[in-house]
Amino acid sequence: MRGCFGASASMPSRLDTTLSEALAALESRALRRHLPAPGSETEGDVSSNDLLGLSRHPQVLAAAREALERSGAGGRAARLLGGGSPDHAAAEEAAASWLGAEAALLFASGYQANLGAVCALAGRGDAIVSDALNHASLVDATRLSRAHVLVAAHADAQAVRAALRRTRGARRRLVVTEGIFSMDGDAAPLADLAGICEEEDAWLLVDEAHAAGVIGPGGAGACAAAGIAGHERLAGRIVTGGKALGAGGAFAIGSRAFQETLLNRARPFIYSTAPPPPLAASLAAAIALARAAEGERARIRRLAHRLAAALSLPAPAAAIVPVPIGTSRAASAVASHLRERGFALHAVRPPTVPEGSSRLRIVVHANHCEALLDRLAKEVRGAIGRAARVSVEHPSRVEAAPLVFVIGTGTGIGKTVASAALLLAGTELPGASAASRPLYWKPVQTGEESDTATVARLTGAGSLPAPLVSLPLPASPHEAAHAAGIEICIEALTERLESLRSEAPHGLIVELAGGLLVPLTDEATQAEWLAAVAAPPARIVLVASSGLGTLNHTLLTLEALRARALEPACLVLAGPEHRSNRRTLERLSGVPVVVSLPQIEPLDGASLRRAPAIGQLRQVFLP
Repeated sequence: MRGCFGASASMPSRLDTTLSEALAALESRALRRHLPAPGSETEGDVSSNDLLGLSRHPQVLAAAREALERSGAGGRAARLLGGGSPDHAAAEEAAASWLGAEAALLFASGYQANLGAVCALAGRGDAIVSDALNHASLVDATRLSRAHVLVAAHADAQAVRAALRRTRGARRRLVVTEGIFSMDGDAAPLADLAGICEEEDAWLLVDEAHAAGVIGPGGAGACAAAGIAGHERLAGRIVTGGKALGAGGAFAIGSRAFQETLLNRARPFIYSTAPPPPLAASLAAAIALARAAEGERARIRRLAHRLAAALSLPAPAAAIVPVPIGTSRAASAVASHLRERGFALHAVRPPTVPEGSSRLRIVVHANHCEALLDRLAKEVRGAIGRAARVSVEHPSRVEAAPLVFVIGTGTGIGKTVASAALLLAGTELPGASAASRPLYWKPVQTGEESDTATVARLTGAGSLPAPLVSLPLPASPHEAAHAAGIEICIEALTERLESLRSEAPHGLIVELAGGLLVPLTDEATQAEWLAAVAAPPARIVLVASSGLGTLNHTLLTLEALRARALEPACLVLAGPEHRSNRRTLERLSGVPVVVSLPQIEPLDGASLRRAPAIGQLRQVFLP
């Protein structure tokens, strides 16, 4: 029987056993989620997105009741098969009028609307440039579209321009962003993005989930606020009904041709039962109220700025005030304390946000009073202070930095020697000593030769952590595991990584096996694991051959990294010096540090220490 290597001393015989082990691993990292206890709304609700209080507004409730009596509780079938009701058309007309567009199409959720719109607009042969902090629905949509995806630095218009210039051969190019970002509360540079799309012959799709109802004239959202609502390069906007409108569902809004395209190509719309008529009717009523809520919008923005100032945070672009905490455990402790004090607030942890950036996400509502938010600010400051003291007095996990991942464009190109050079570079930092050297870890070792032993020999590091998985067959990890009759457990790798970080206060160097896209299991490559564990401030060192063929292999690997929002800190060219290749990669790779690591002869510690690359690699460990 095939099992999950490293997760348990005995192979699990039941699915529930394996699932429970994975849940326990999440629990140990303060990442396990639980449904909050159901309860009625209270004045301490600073977490939900019911910004204007429309979920309980009498006119919204009355519209839903009337539709319930008139058209029934359910949509009955997909819209294209006769489901829905006149309420759906009325809601779509109201949404299009609100945003000044030709047409709108109602989906069952914002997730489905983003998935439908992105996949209808882009596919094989197309390219998508996506903001690094886009919502998960946009991230998943870009991946499922099968288009070539490039991830641009957050809210960086020039990074979008550079990415578009790398995709000029694509059939259609789409820039995808949120208007107001759901976890950071800041605004996208929409005017700049629209201009860049015009210059580069690309199109812009904007998720208005946290902007519609809060900013822009009549609450028409971020595009309206930026003055691009009628821009020729604005392909479409997504307006969710479960935020400021207080109901549910989502509209994809744009031209008549955009709507017709979604009718014919958006699978989440085509193959889903129509949203219930009472939902559609409540949305139409909520839109009318939201358009007129200028006073409420102004109050939200004023209160959000007041709260941010009280917490010494930057002014938010709309209603979301993110409070950075750091570790998942500390954020959970702070949120738990605040709930005990009467505030409905929850920690936001990975994978929703990058590792090390767990936070509170406070959402200001129009019905909040100044006294409530002032009390919240006081409680937040106190809870953060207590969490900081506890982490010092009773540390449950040491945050080890830096965390460096060494990856390659292929196998046998010099990753292990580069890892040894990095280990020496980390040891030779000013004020460092052998006692303060980083640790080295090879998670998965295939073949009889031990890379861990090689690094120890070259650096004099002595005892180093053993691989979690050692497999005798010199092959890709998934094939070597097949040959050994086991399956590599991704959760176990992550758990061991977290454990080693706590044991490595001076840093941890992690060398992956083979090339970036080598499979760990039948379903997951190393790239997927890296994307889950290597968020900033982790650093990535890409090792490539210096010689013939490296330009194609290196640039393709960089594209694969950036498609997963991973940006290398250093490129190491291993092998005989090839000045032309180095100059080309310095110009085209976009990697800030390019280091040559010539062949070391003889390959011993003394020769490696004399390599000029050691001094250059120290930059990887500096802030």
